[in-house]
Amino acid sequence: MTSLHADEAFLDHYQFTHDPFASRVPGFKFFPAQRKPVLGQLHHLARYSQLLLVVSGPEGSGKTLLRQALVASTNKQAVQSVVVSAKGASDPASILRQVSQGLQVQRPELGAILSQVGQLVLTGQEVYVLVDDAEDLSDAALTSLLSLAVGNAEGRPHVFLFADSQLLPRLEQLAAGDECFHVIELQPYTEEETREYLVQRLEGAAQGIEVFSDDQVADIYEQSAGWPGVINKVARESLVEAMLAQRSAVSRGGLSFSLPRKHLLALCVVAVGVLAAWFMQGREIEDVNAPVTAQLPLGEGVPPAVVGESAAPAVAPAIQFEGASQPLPLPLVGEAQPVIREPLAQAAGLSGTEEADVASTSAAANAAPQRTPALPPSVPVAPAVPVVAAPSQPLAQVAPAAKPVAPVPAAVTPPPKPTAATPTAPVKAVASGGWYATQAGSRFTLQILGASQEAAAQAYVKTHGADYHYFKKQHQGKPLYVVTYGSFTSRDAAQAALRSLPAKVQANKPWPRNFAGIQQEIARAR
Repeated sequence: MTSLHADEAFLDHYQFTHDPFASRVPGFKFFPAQRKPVLGQLHHLARYSQLLLVVSGPEGSGKTLLRQALVASTNKQAVQSVVVSAKGASDPASILRQVSQGLQVQRPELGAILSQVGQLVLTGQEVYVLVDDAEDLSDAALTSLLSLAVGNAEGRPHVFLFADSQLLPRLEQLAAGDECFHVIELQPYTEEETREYLVQRLEGAAQGIEVFSDDQVADIYEQSAGWPGVINKVARESLVEAMLAQRSAVSRGGLSFSLPRKHLLALCVVAVGVLAAWFMQGREIEDVNAPVTAQLPLGEGVPPAVVGESAAPAVAPAIQFEGASQPLPLPLVGEAQPVIREPLAQAAGLSGTEEADVASTSAAANAAPQRTPALPPSVPVAPAVPVVAAPSQPLAQVAPAAKPVAPVPAAVTPPPKPTAATPTAPVKAVASGGWYATQAGSRFTLQILGASQEAAAQAYVKTHGADYHYFKKQHQGKPLYVVTYGSFTSRDAAQAALRSLPAKVQANKPWPRNFAGIQQEIARAR
């Protein structure tokens, strides 16, 4: 499987709009409590400090994300930002060339760059020079950037280096004891911040934290040590492993499909359409071309021959009724039987006009069979063949199947009475100021599942008992009804209660949440 097909299978399996753990996700911004002060500190130092600023941390610590946030949060009319990469351009000439191109300076020289910075300062604009992957810079390039940060009488740009911690000893050696740079070291996320980071990454791709179990989240935090870049890598590997394991299990059961789900659905729709067209075509041919035939009941003999003709062979032929729109029901099967018109009319007490109405409407009777009431013994029943008489006598006419004169009305079944098992307790309403509002924000509950239909959440709460509640929130502009279980004093107490839940409930991967967050979601959904 190529990389493109593997990525498509990954996105299709989890219904992601994009890879939530890609290294570069446009528009993604995440700053836990400890990151926001760092961003504010960078803005403060850029305004009031004369030193070169260094943001350090191991690979995957979020340096590039912080650099993007710094550029995005500056006033574009008051600050001109020049982003430089040291990857493949670590010498002084390459670095100065990138800076001069960003400032539209013709000569990539230190003096020309500082002169342009001075001109921009006169117009009310500051200059930020931000260097990514600064650990790749040569010592000569570092020296040039230190000189650029010091500036001259014409102007001084603010220089930021985003680098691994290995750069710091080299800078100290080049500074030779002078105070010419300031260091901000990034710290890893806590486990709670790791969960929040995963939630924001997944919500950006149209999914929720439910794709991970609590054990998986804990394992991701342990392997990554809280560094966001490693969190992305471990989280993606965890999802890929779970996907492959699930597909392998399906394959062993003989139900493996190599096509993505959306392609399989398209094939199923086409197959159903073809089958429906074939079926309807077959029905039309059958209805138009199939002759209507009936055989004599119970193996009766051939009707008597017309006088002057030889006897017919002793074979029971099929009888066709030309022009009949519907087949006549056969006798002795509980259906209406063909009878002689005159005796039937007399037995039913019909006038000649009423008899004609019955005969004219019998051909248009509904195809659904109706039970005919038993006739009196005096009413003769005609055989299902034409009656042939001698030439001197008129032929008796055989009437088509007559509509029942007095059909027995169908019994009306009364609606079932409610039983004792029918629940009568009212369903808990969505708690906008209700049960959830009465809980302290520091307490925890277990989130069981989310449903797009309120009826599903109500049914779940009815089924499982009084400790289950649900509330309404907004998810991507649509209502989502979230079912929770219990109220606990701490996260550990909620985790302990989780292990005592039925296996069917645990299959939904419940996870602890505090009531403060839930109350905020309820307020936003109003």
